[in-house]
Amino acid sequence: MTAAKELEHILMEHQEMRMRVESNWIRITAEPSQLPELARELTPQWAFAGIVPQGDCETQNLRLLYVFYAQKGPWLGIEVRNHDQNIPTISHILFAADWQEREMEDLFDVHFAGHPLLGNFVLHDSHWPEGTAPMKRHSEEIHQKANVFQDLGTPRIVESPGSFLMPIGPIYSGTAESIQFGLETVGEEIVFAHIRPFYKYRAVEKLLRGQTPTGALLIGERIDGLTAFSHALAMAQALETLAAIQISPRAKLLRLFWAEIERIRSHLQVLAGILESTGLSVPQNLLQALEEELLQISGAFSGHRYLFGLIRAGGLSRDWSDEDIQNMVGRLETLVRHSQQILDALAFDNSFLDRLEAVGTLSSESAGTHGLVGPVARASGINRDLRICQPYAAYDQIVFDVPVQAEGDGYARFRQLTQEMAQSIRIIQQIPLMLMPGEVLSSDEFRITQARTAFGYAESPAGAVLCAVSSNNQGTVEHCRVITPGLVNWHAFSESLRHFTFQDFPIILATFGLSVADLDR
Repeated sequence: MTAAKELEHILMEHQEMRMRVESNWIRITAEPSQLPELARELTPQWAFAGIVPQGDCETQNLRLLYVFYAQKGPWLGIEVRNHDQNIPTISHILFAADWQEREMEDLFDVHFAGHPLLGNFVLHDSHWPEGTAPMKRHSEEIHQKANVFQDLGTPRIVESPGSFLMPIGPIYSGTAESIQFGLETVGEEIVFAHIRPFYKYRAVEKLLRGQTPTGALLIGERIDGLTAFSHALAMAQALETLAAIQISPRAKLLRLFWAEIERIRSHLQVLAGILESTGLSVPQNLLQALEEELLQISGAFSGHRYLFGLIRAGGLSRDWSDEDIQNMVGRLETLVRHSQQILDALAFDNSFLDRLEAVGTLSSESAGTHGLVGPVARASGINRDLRICQPYAAYDQIVFDVPVQAEGDGYARFRQLTQEMAQSIRIIQQIPLMLMPGEVLSSDEFRITQARTAFGYAESPAGAVLCAVSSNNQGTVEHCRVITPGLVNWHAFSESLRHFTFQDFPIILATFGLSVADLDR
């Protein structure tokens, strides 16, 4: 049964539910008691994207949208009113909702009945007492509640004789962001792993309230500076839907061009990190030199090494001549060819293979249960990529393959990244042949005139970025929810550590290519 037919069948069974079409998605209004049944009926045909809070967050009139999407079908939002601050959990049906429910409980003071582990998640109780709910309170109220602190240690799971808890972090040398791991072990085997992020909670979604489209994009691309372009692209597409404007074919293709450059640069960085974790400093340095060359290309042609300021609501901030584009394509082809030669040689290095094969394994079933996205999901056999299942920009005009691995181990993730780079250069090579003359910015006058909600999304180098933007009649952002790859993929990281050893920990971490910044947004 197709996703559309399945949705029609579900609506026929629940005729009391109201449905309406809004911009680029379908809203279904349901009672809290109906939510678990709906989640069960939508799984597994529909992928769970996340939970989006809406409404007046400074009153009790909060409502939650549970967002799903299907293969080339509509986006679906199940609206559940926040009756008595109490909504039944769906984490036992969709484990992917586990962290997001915990996040909503901490930030908005919504109780999810039946959830086994609420509190002390985004807001660490040593600094943010339970019930602070900063997303729904003014700063004065938060300050009053913050006068009382609790000192809670990491809970122990393993009680076997000889077991101990090894803390790693939250402070690291270099540029690593703050995050703490608690590895419970018996001997050298990791039996359970606790992950404690959110040491630098930035309240980005609160900062976005009241922003103009231009201001929102400036904040959005700073959620994770290493993938600034894809985050800005997701937000720009939501804003363009709200303003009911179409960007030019040339701008669509050029957005795609730079998105794939960002993907190659990001994958090079992750691959270099994997080599560093296995002690292969020579190929690591060679890949880092290629990444630096790509950063210099980006800086020279876009104005910023990490593509800041390139996305504008309505298109792009600059254009390039045919000669410039051909120059970039030629340099990128050479760069990717050199990187593939380095990476291909590692397939014959037994020491390297021994550190990655059958290490940090996540089965396809586990990846699906956690709702994984991006290369990590595809390395575990989950064939899902927003460029294919929900085409945006000009991806529906481009011929390319989405690599998928079956093993789900560290080497599968390594191969996934190398194969995705090959497909990215294949995409880039097609663009000069398709470009036609035209403007890259639809209009300098960008206005949102209606109060409504729209979704924007992009397949970032690390996976799906979803941006749900609600506007008001003044043309500014009323609410904005950004669901990042880190919020999804970090959830499964502890699972990949279980029954492996201390020595495997940094290697498994490197193969995931995770960002702390987009989690701590």
